[in-house]
Amino acid sequence: MEENFFERVYEIARQIPYGRVTSYGAIGKALGTARSARMVGWAMNASHNREDIPAHRVVNRKGLLSGKHHFDGTNLMQQLLENEGIEVVDNQIVDFEKVFWMPEINL
Repeated sequence: MEENFFERVYEIARQIPYGRVTSYGAIGKALGTARSARMVGWAMNASHNREDIPAHRVVNRKGLLSGKHHFDGTNLMQQLLENEGIEVVDNQIVDFEKVFWMPEINL
C-alpha cells in the first residue's frame, strides 16, 4: 500500500510545471486522500535520491519550505526554486498564490 501510494505521489509531483509549486495537501487531495498531507511529505522525503522527482516544488499549504532540512546543503531547496524564478524570503514563497499549481483530481 505505502509503496504504491508513494508512486502515485511521484506521478503527480512529476507533473508540477517548471517555475510552479504545489502543496502536500493538494497532492493528497488529487489522489482522493485529502487528509494524507503528512504521508505525501514522507513520500517527498523518500524521493531525494531520485532526480526524476522535483521534490523542491512541494511546500506546505502556506508556501513555507517546510521540507528544506531534507535537502543536502543549507539552502538547496531555496536555490532550486530561485533557479526557476520563484522568489523566496525567510523560507516563504513570495506571491505563493501566483506560482501555486493545483493538480488534477485523479480519483
